[in-house]
Amino acid sequence: MFYIGIDVSKDKHDCFCCNDDLQPVFQFQFSNDSIGFNLLFEAIKSLDSSFDNIKIALEATGHYSYNITSFILDNDLPLAIINPLHSNLFRKSISLRKTKTDKVDANVLARMLVAYPDLKFSTSLDDNDIILSELKSLTRFRLSLVKDLSKLKTSVSRIINIIFPEIEKPFPALTPFMSCFTISLLPKKLQMLILQNLQMF
Repeated sequence: MFYIGIDVSKDKHDCFCCNDDLQPVFQFQFSNDSIGFNLLFEAIKSLDSSFDNIKIALEATGHYSYNITSFILDNDLPLAIINPLHSNLFRKSISLRKTKTDKVDANVLARMLVAYPDLKFSTSLDDNDIILSELKSLTRFRLSLVKDLSKLKTSVSRIINIIFPEIEKPFPALTPFMSCFTISLLPKKLQMLILQNLQMF
């Protein structure tokens, strides 16, 4: 059996492979794109073209791991997604050194596969939480946008009340952005005065 640990980061990933005796088989770094993924795939394929003797592990690292995870599962490779807390505890249990590098992390993940043969493996996206994680990420992003929009509306309303309070009397139903549009119809000199005040906030 071949055990492959992958340490995920933003632009590149570190890969370490060992056998049942923890003897290194290969170790390299590959880019977080299709070229790098194909390099990994060819290395795995050279070990076992049927993939029956392959096990892969990586840490749950949020959106940085989405692409590599999808690639692995799309190619029907067995993948275990490890909680970073568990891998950190395992790292401490096998070494007294406080060493934490990408190469060491990949090594630790591969050794975890050997030490814990009963880890849960996924072989397809349907068996994994990736889709749910993406939805959570999109939901958080939407909430962030809503908060930013609310802050912007409040800021615009405050500034308009300061520099042009009269606008609310003839147009009480105007939204902050409609107020801005109305101001845009004003003479250029007055618009410049308003812009100068906006830059102060």
